Amino acid sequence: MPLRVVVLLSGSGTTLQNLIDHIARGALDARITGVVSSRAGAYGLERARLAGIPAATVPRKAYADDQAFNADLWREIRGMGADLVVLAGFMSLITVPGDFHNRIVNVHPALIPAFCGHRMYGHHVHEAVIAFGVKVSGATVHFVDDQYDHGPIILQKSVPVLDDDTPDTLADRVQAAEREIYPQALQLIAGGRVTVEGRRVRVR
Repeated sequence: MPLRVVVLLSGSGTTLQNLIDHIARGALDARITGVVSSRAGAYGLERARLAGIPAATVPRKAYADDQAFNADLWREIRGMGADLVVLAGFMSLITVPGDFHNRIVNVHPALIPAFCGHRMYGHHVHEAVIAFGVKVSGATVHFVDDQYDHGPIILQKSVPVLDDDTPDTLADRVQAAEREIYPQALQLIAGGRVTVEGRRVRVR
C-alpha cells in the first residue's frame, strides 16, 4: 500500500510538484492524501487542485498563538489520513504530537547543523553561507521535532560554493540537491528501510 502523505506548505509549491511528478512516474511509492497551506494565496493550493488533491488552508495570521493554530492544523492533517507529514516550504513552527514522533519530515537548504535554526530559511541561508566563506553547502532531509531544523538527519547532499556565487546561483544548486534527495528519503521511508535510534537514522 502506498505511503499516505500530507504536504504542508506556505508558498509556490515547487516541492509539492516535485513529489507529484515522482509519484506519477513511479519513482515514489506514495499517495498525497492532502495539502494544507498556512497562507490562503499560496500557489501550492492551485498545484494541489490541478492534481486532484484535497487541500485546505489554516492561515497562521488568523490565530493568536501557536497552540490554537496547531490545534486546527492537526485537525486537518488527521482528517486527511496521514502516515507521514511532509513539510514543503512550511513557514510556521509545527508542534509534534506523540503519535507523530518521527513521522514528520522537512528539507533544509544547508548541511545541518550548520546555517540552521530560527530565521534561517530560503535566501537568508544562502546569504549567510556566502558571507561566512564556507566552501561546501547542500541540502538536508531530517525528521522534525519541536525545534527548528533539529531532528534526526535522514539524508544529506553537498554542493560546492563557488567563488563567484550569489545567493541566487547557490540557491539553484542547492534546490537541485533538494529535488533529488527529498523524494529519495520519502521512498526509503515508504519502503520501510528507515529506523531511528536516538539521533542516528539507520538506512538498511
